[in-house]
Amino acid sequence: MNPVSKVLLTGATGFVGAEILAQLLQRSDHSVVIASRTESATLAPQCRVHTLGNFGAETAWYEALNDVDCVVHVAGRAHVLEKEVDALELFREANTRATLNLARQSAASGVKRFVFISSIAVNGAFTTGMPFTEDSDPSPSTDYAISKFEAEAGLMEIANTTDMEVVIIRPPLVYAANAPGNFRRLLKLVSTGIPLPLGRVNNRRSMIALENLVDLILVCINHPAAGNQVFLASDGEDVSTGQLITYLAKGMGRGGLLIPLPVALLRILATLGGKQGIYTQLCGSLQIDSCKAVNLLGWTRPLTAEVALKSAGRKYSERVAAS
Repeated sequence: MNPVSKVLLTGATGFVGAEILAQLLQRSDHSVVIASRTESATLAPQCRVHTLGNFGAETAWYEALNDVDCVVHVAGRAHVLEKEVDALELFREANTRATLNLARQSAASGVKRFVFISSIAVNGAFTTGMPFTEDSDPSPSTDYAISKFEAEAGLMEIANTTDMEVVIIRPPLVYAANAPGNFRRLLKLVSTGIPLPLGRVNNRRSMIALENLVDLILVCINHPAAGNQVFLASDGEDVSTGQLITYLAKGMGRGGLLIPLPVALLRILATLGGKQGIYTQLCGSLQIDSCKAVNLLGWTRPLTAEVALKSAGRKYSERVAAS
């Protein structure tokens, strides 16, 4: 594949997309087209912005795709409110049908490569001894994961019937000081200094620093060996929940006090409180073998997990202090 000169990025105002945009704009060999849902989106002035309204199965992308070499598709739906009853249908509209609509129009417009940010949830919610690899049988267990898996299948069908290459990246939890969701809640909890009852948790979890994920995405835009491949992405080293808390606390300049409560008791308390999902995230294991990206693409992660987690803790504390 010839070098990419123009990239269309979706989700540029989101957590991952904003960092991709920042890194792309530092590279003089790329021009960037932004697809935005709203006219009020605040984006870099050197980008060409197309306001398309909602991204769906009927969205017209052709003008935005003019002369684009590569699409990096980050936009999607990660959550559904409890009051919205048909969750799977909502996820499919945003993550499956909208993605395939964009991909079909991309192929028809002569786009060379389509990079899709999927999720490790396609493989499953936890591991028991053996890490997930790209050869593991998919086992999506949530509506969100099902919608991502169906998008992947549709994308590979498009790749098999057109000249456009597809790259699929499945990250686990992506973290940084400004991460949303559960990681933000964990940062806030650790910053309080409250002792946490996780001292006996001996799990192993793969995660990926935002900087590492974005670096892999940028490699996949141009690398000739990335075409029509699936990559699992991680920091390349697993941490226990206790290590995670300790690294964040050290970055914040405080000690992370862990109480050695029996894991069986934590499981009972979680079951009684209807918090089995939180128990799985804190006490279960989810391991990823991401060697394929290293071996096939020569990818080198910019940061180790320890450095990235300490940095996230430090930057979070600085943000809180400045607010």
